[in-house]
Amino acid sequence: MIKKLNRKIMPSIKEITKITLATPQIITLDNGIKIYLINTGQQDACKIEFFFATGRPDEHKRLVAKSTLRLIKDGTPQYNSAELAEKIDFYGAALNLNAQLDASSIVLTALNKHLYNLIPIVYDIIWNPTFPDYELEVYKKNNQERLKLELLKNDLLAYRKFTELIFGIDHPYGYNSYPETYNDIHRSDLQQHHFERFGSNNCTIFISGKVGNEEINLLNQYFGKINKIVKPQSLNVINNHLFESQKIKIFNEDSIQSSIKIGMKCFNRKHPDYNGMFVLNTIIGGYFGSRLMLNLREDKGYTYNIYSSLDTMKYDGYFYISTDTSHGLVEKAKTEIYREINILQDQLMDPTEQKMVKNYLLGNLLTMMDGPYNTMDVVKTYISEDIDLVHFDQLVQYIQNFNAEDIRALANKYLSVDQLWEITVGGKH
Repeated sequence: MIKKLNRKIMPSIKEITKITLATPQIITLDNGIKIYLINTGQQDACKIEFFFATGRPDEHKRLVAKSTLRLIKDGTPQYNSAELAEKIDFYGAALNLNAQLDASSIVLTALNKHLYNLIPIVYDIIWNPTFPDYELEVYKKNNQERLKLELLKNDLLAYRKFTELIFGIDHPYGYNSYPETYNDIHRSDLQQHHFERFGSNNCTIFISGKVGNEEINLLNQYFGKINKIVKPQSLNVINNHLFESQKIKIFNEDSIQSSIKIGMKCFNRKHPDYNGMFVLNTIIGGYFGSRLMLNLREDKGYTYNIYSSLDTMKYDGYFYISTDTSHGLVEKAKTEIYREINILQDQLMDPTEQKMVKNYLLGNLLTMMDGPYNTMDVVKTYISEDIDLVHFDQLVQYIQNFNAEDIRALANKYLSVDQLWEITVGGKH
């Protein structure tokens, strides 16, 4: 008998006391490629991500890493791009490409019963791409037109200037592309990058869903037999981060609003202060109830949206505050942003806010692990950055136990005004 709910009575609120990240099963193929498997799916379907540790840090020419991945499924010796797309669509599958700063991924989502037809196709796409000239020209033209439109947006201009200044114009994380940059990409560049950077020794396979021995054996039959050794990825940058923070104003008279970016070069997830900065970012601008949102949007009405972000890559990271506002409110908005930073540095947060942030973050972590696909995304984040999964448990423990003194100390350590970059784009001279 189904119990009838009384809609007039609010459900009881239960505190989240424990969050456990599923431990993946590790399988090694014949050639040494590791498979990380989350085998908790209920349906006969899976997501298979072929992850290669190659991106901006090891490209020989700007945009080559991203372009190689984007064009990898546009032709093989057997099929052209249209035929490949038709075959994948015929089996009701999806093949997505994920170009990150440090990595390149080919992601197949499909029903298990079709993997015997799909895995050979994906194998050919990954290891035998032809990079047709006509596909490259279409790709270049489309991206040039798209970028021309994007460069009219103040928010993007401010973000590009911010990353360029904190890392440097020649740093893999700092350089910016322009429409003319695409003109220098040739088919031979894609072939070179693929030959030098896609190997069996920098490939990891992440599988989530419902998977049996048949699927693993199928992957070993194809991906376990290739032995192609490439140079390991590294980031070697000379004279990096020798810059003093500045306040930069870029005028754009045609824009309706001005975009503001305030932030600093930070660190990756391995840093001992990462967990603290993760919480501090949430407090100041990382969720809808954050201090910046409550002040500049809800109280002052200076902006529709304001947020902060702690972005991490494999080798580095950065923190920034971002908002758009009318030209006449720019200085007032900046004043309130710095006011909130000063409050964090001077005053201890009250227990009510502390509990709210704690509950929000723990709930958000639970949402991030809803189902095998999402769980694997969390696992992949740590594995791909060479971080032990115990760091996730340490993050949970920090969120559960952080105190107001820790947050104030971190705000004073990292949010000092003299080390914050300020970029404003928009307005008239």
